[in-house]
Amino acid sequence: MTPVDLVKCRIQANSDKYKGIFNGFKISLEEEGSRALARGWAPTAIGYSIQGFGKFGFYEVFKVFYGKIIGEEKSYTYRTFLYLMASASAEVIADIGLAPMEAAKVKIQTSPGFASTLREAWPKILHEEGLMGFYKGLVPLWMRQIPYTMMKFASFERTVEVLYKYVVPKPRAECSKGEQLLVTFAAGYVAGIFCAIVSHPADTVITKLNQTKGSTAIEVAKAMDMATLWKGITARIFMIGTLTGLQWFIYDGFKVAARLPRPPPPTMPESLKKKLEEKSGKR
Repeated sequence: MTPVDLVKCRIQANSDKYKGIFNGFKISLEEEGSRALARGWAPTAIGYSIQGFGKFGFYEVFKVFYGKIIGEEKSYTYRTFLYLMASASAEVIADIGLAPMEAAKVKIQTSPGFASTLREAWPKILHEEGLMGFYKGLVPLWMRQIPYTMMKFASFERTVEVLYKYVVPKPRAECSKGEQLLVTFAAGYVAGIFCAIVSHPADTVITKLNQTKGSTAIEVAKAMDMATLWKGITARIFMIGTLTGLQWFIYDGFKVAARLPRPPPPTMPESLKKKLEEKSGKR
């Protein structure tokens, strides 16, 4: 996905030159050759590996933690809220590891002559902007990633429920592991589309911010109109949809391979069923 990400960033950073995803690929190939499309692969791979590990790991921790606080019945009734809170908490922590890599990636991809590798980019950022050069994009990164991750986990969990309830012709317990993983990928792709949409304006701000010295997120955002904020959305939907589907597929596949618990979609607790039956009986 690095080539798509590179073109997306260039569309956001210089929309006058890069008119769209296909035009962006064409110009990048003509001017720099095919090797240029891999620019930024190292910070992308390292940064999002760190972030993914933190995000998925802490999500499970916070989901259990918050679930115990509010209890079994409320955990089911307000499960979407539970998913949103757990994922937001996880992302706050995960982005601290991502921010330095994101800063280097954007510089490599959008600032010609700055650096071509992570090894070159980091010392330059440190020399020119100090430690804050790595974290000046943290707040807008949270602005992008927290809504993104909240949508990613909540929409995935609820899409899985919908697929098993209305689309898959048999209960999850009767599906093979392969069929279950296919449902996981489909739900992940749908979640990724929603993720890309809710987080794209902040993503554009981050691209511009890391490209420009001495600017703040508010200054960058004020300088852009709505059309500019949504530049590169097509490339990002394709990239994020595919990545999110694959992330969930790999995550669930790892659980299958390691024989880790894979809880089915949540069902109403018996205690809550009895309460509802009692209420309906009184009527």
